[in-house]
This record gives sequence, structure tokens and C-alpha cells, in this order.
Amino acid sequence: MSKDAPNIILINCDDLGYGDLGCYGSQVNSTPHLDRMASEGVRFTDFYMAAPICTPSRGAMMTGCYPRRIGFGSFDNDAGVLFPGMATGLNPSETTIAKVLKQRGYATRIVGKWHCGDQREFLPTRHGFDGYFGLPYSNDMSRQAGMSPYPPLPLMLDEEVIQQQPDQAALTERYVDDCVRFMRANRDRPFFLYFAHMYVHLPIYAPQRFLDQSRNGAYGAAVAAVDWSVGVIMAELKKLGLDNNTLVVFTSDNGARGDHGGSNAPLRGGKQSTWEGGLRVPCIMRWPGMIKPGQVSSEVVTAMDFLPTFARVSDAPLPGNRIDGKDILDVARGEAPSPHKAFYYYRMNDLDAVRAGRWKLHVSKWGQEMLELYDLVEDIGETRNLAAEQPNVVAELQELLEEAREDLGDALTGRPGANCRPVGRVENPVPLTVYEEDYPYFAAEYDLPDRG
Repeated sequence: MSKDAPNIILINCDDLGYGDLGCYGSQVNSTPHLDRMASEGVRFTDFYMAAPICTPSRGAMMTGCYPRRIGFGSFDNDAGVLFPGMATGLNPSETTIAKVLKQRGYATRIVGKWHCGDQREFLPTRHGFDGYFGLPYSNDMSRQAGMSPYPPLPLMLDEEVIQQQPDQAALTERYVDDCVRFMRANRDRPFFLYFAHMYVHLPIYAPQRFLDQSRNGAYGAAVAAVDWSVGVIMAELKKLGLDNNTLVVFTSDNGARGDHGGSNAPLRGGKQSTWEGGLRVPCIMRWPGMIKPGQVSSEVVTAMDFLPTFARVSDAPLPGNRIDGKDILDVARGEAPSPHKAFYYYRMNDLDAVRAGRWKLHVSKWGQEMLELYDLVEDIGETRNLAAEQPNVVAELQELLEEAREDLGDALTGRPGANCRPVGRVENPVPLTVYEEDYPYFAAEYDLPDRG
């Protein structure tokens, strides 16, 4: 594989909201490195994750598929995300971004949160990643004094737990160190680095220096730590002479909670909802010489588009399985419109809404039927229902919803979907860790009550 093939770095935050970066309007969080990244590339205003919660969102991003297509609509006991020791996870038969790029000789590594299954068969190293350093699920799924049902939080290296209950305030710095080592070790070959942040998911344990400088409490400190990490990675690319041959993408897995300092402004709703604030998140792409600087794109694009886009830039074949993502390189370069006829808003197995162009039709909320039409160009906050004024638009969007129900299914209407694949499943699952009262944990029981 020629070193001329571009490196790809995908940085994904946890619960970072649409309005949490300076370049997206924040007045309280300090993000100079990300603001500079946006000025040197393209900032998308209408970028969507495929789900408003983390496990289905991440599985969709890795595979280029709507969550229901890969069996990630819901999990055992109707859970919306995967929990420690569950029997299900991302099916090993699915093709991930890492598997696609390995076909072209890329070195591949994930640093941070995985959350697509913690059983051995579902770990990143079984899905195309050469190595892994991080937490296999959310940082709130840890033992807590007096109330936690969870085992100790496992920090993993590849397929081995190397520490239990790690110091979360120090973890982002450890992650960045690992990223830098990986970049240096692979400077002479193409590499794919997936850096999946712990921040800004609750509970937030932030380094003291960021807390001291924050204008937005612990949340602002966590955002600043994320921004610092981006600055380190960008500086390292320049030091290694790789800056002009590296595509860097920054985004978040779903919208912010809306409390504890997070912001989805000016969007309505947040994490877990199918209002815009649940799925529309920041996305910045930077690739000097290939993506013109200073662009702001309002084209509809999604995280499912990363897989086919990365396949194109690496000259790798697409998966044989059906995917939903589209190549958006030309969109990022300002040379083409969105390739999407429609975008579908699923909350678990419920098809809540559809967007086509400027129009969004919302037909259910938390399992209750509704019929609300919004013009997202004129009314980004979804405040004025135009369904009665635009019956023809409503009818057109209802037809698109029927197409999705036939293809992907919809629990609300009892449609199973014709083109969905099974989730991965193992027999006799076991948690990665078990609490031992006499074990010398660094932090035996975390003390913050806030959980995500």
C-alpha cells in the first residue's frame, strides 16, 4: 500500500451538543483548536447521527447502516444501549470502517469508548482494529458507593482488562498519549485512528487545570479537554509531516442532555429525542489541499456516510452487505449537493420522523402518534407546525416513511422490515470484571451521583 493513501482520523465525542463549540455558537466553552479546524476545513450545519443514543449511533457510524439494519434498534430487555455483560453486540459478520481500510493495508486503532459489545466476539479487535485502548462502554457504567449495580469499570488494552476503576480525570491524557504513539509508530504507512472520547458523558471528572479555567463548570472543563486533545493531534500531524495527507473528522455520537452545562442551541430537544437536538450534532472535516478552508455546508449528511467516503479516499471496495451511507467527499469539497433523498429519525425501533430537503415530518414522539411538519431552513428550532398548511408536502413525506417501514421496519406500525440483519449474540455472557472487596482499586467506588 502506497503511503500516498491518506491517513484518516475520526474523533467522536460522547453527548457533545450542537451548540457546545465556539464555531457553533457557544459563548461559554473554550474551543480554539476546534474553531481553527473549522476555519481550515468544512463545518456542517445539517449533520446527523443515526440515533439519539450511543450504542445504536456508534454501530451505525462504524457500519454505514441505520441501527435497525444491523439489529441495533434495541437490545435484551428492550434496552436502548448495551450494558456490561450483555449477550448481544455488533455481529462479527458486519463490515466496519476498520475492516474496509484494512483491505487497503491501513494500520487501524481505536482509543476510547467502543460500546458495541463487551464480549470477546464483539470487541474492536474482532471488527478490524489492530489494537484497542479504552473503555468498552459508557463511563457511568461503573461501581458507585451504595447504589451501583455495575461491576468495576474496565480499562482495556486489546482484549485484556489492564485496570479497574481508572482515574477518569487522567484518562483523556492517557488516551492522547496512546494516539500520539500510534501515529508515530505508523508514520510511514497509512493509518486509521478512531479516537472515541469519554467526555462529555456524565459523570464528569475533569483535570483541575481545565476546571480552574472553565466558565461553564465541569462541563466546560471537559469540552476544553476535548479541544486540547484535538490541538495535540493536529500539532503531532505537523511534526510528523503528515498534515497535508490526513483527513481529520470531528463529531459527537448524539446531542447533549441539556442540563449540566450542555447545549443543543438553537435546536429543540436533546439526547434520546428525535427532535433535531437529539441527532443533529457538530461535524467538522479538514484535509488541506483536498477540502477548501472556511466552508460552511448546509447539505444533509450523516455519520453513516463516513464508511463509503473513507472507502473512496482509500480506494477500498464497499461492503457486500447493504449499507445506507453515501460518499460525501464532493459535498465536503463544496462540489456537490447532498446525495440523500431522505433521512429517517429512529428512536430505538420507532420511526418517528423523516427529513427531505428543508422539510421534516414528525409522526410520533415517545410512542405517541402526532403529525407535525417543520421547515428546517426557516424554523431550525421546530416551533411552527405547518402540516395543515402544506398537505402535499405531508403526503410526499408520508410516502417516504412507507418506504422506510418496508425496508427497515417500524415498531409503532408493527412492520418488521424486509432488509434487517441479526444482531450478534453469544451464549453464557460474563462481565469483564467482578468487584472484589479486598482488591486495591485506584478508586474503589466513584463518588459523583450524576449519571448519563
